[in-house]
Amino acid sequence: MDGSDPPARFGGLLTAMVTPFDAGGALDLDAAAALARWLVDHGTEGLVVCGTTGEGPVLTDDEKQSLWRAVVEAVTVPVIAGSGTNDTAHSIELTKAATEAGAHGVLVVTPYYSRPPQAGIRRHIERVAAATDLPVMIYDIPVRAGRRIALDTMVSLAREVPNVVAVKDSTGDVAGAARLLTQTPSGFEVYCGDDDLALAMLSVGAVGAVSVASHWAGREMAELLAAHFKGDVSGAREANARLIPSFDFETSETFPNPLPAKAACRALGLAVGQCRDPLGPAPAELDDRARHVLEGLGTTVG
Repeated sequence: MDGSDPPARFGGLLTAMVTPFDAGGALDLDAAAALARWLVDHGTEGLVVCGTTGEGPVLTDDEKQSLWRAVVEAVTVPVIAGSGTNDTAHSIELTKAATEAGAHGVLVVTPYYSRPPQAGIRRHIERVAAATDLPVMIYDIPVRAGRRIALDTMVSLAREVPNVVAVKDSTGDVAGAARLLTQTPSGFEVYCGDDDLALAMLSVGAVGAVSVASHWAGREMAELLAAHFKGDVSGAREANARLIPSFDFETSETFPNPLPAKAACRALGLAVGQCRDPLGPAPAELDDRARHVLEGLGTTVG
């Protein structure tokens, strides 16, 4: 990235990092540190740890804190800790733990499953944000949470809670993101949470992407962002076109994220293991698909 880039506080390309497990399903901190360094070497400017792609819901609190510490110690880029849950009190405790672990920010997801009213969503985020002096990135992902954060709720949080500084927008609503940016303070940042919409979201004012495909296509994703910020419209479109097979691969009804991301990492020789239940181990078919996608990018696989 060069001087024409936006002043994104966490960097333009963030990777929602998978969590490595060993053959027995135990957390592998050495592999996590190695993966974090590898991602940074391949275009990543910031890491989201223990989010959806990191299988946050199946990690214990102790595992999360150990993982945050290990990644913070392994890299020099910003590390954003996925400290949100559907329980406000629990989210507060995890956010305090992330702060103690040295994270540079926290990702706070809409309380899932409970489907709270907008007033409850707002109160949840306000209370979690009050538990830390770290910058807070809200995670708006209605397909998983069961609730979308309403425009007026998001605007009020951005205006009235000093450390609410960004949103990972996984709503799929590009027009909504454009509208949001007309009403939030100038320092409030939108990150695209859907790789296949990254170029469209950048065009309406997003400062970057929280990416899954960057596990295996980090340099290609970085090229897409760099072309956009340089004003190279055709270059950005060409980069996006090359990435479409990766976007199609990264999640599906049959193989939801993060199953494909871990398969791609295995194809690259990265020690990440399988997903824990309920996602469970991936069949050999998915590893074959991962190799095909990587070969389509010109990547050598084992």
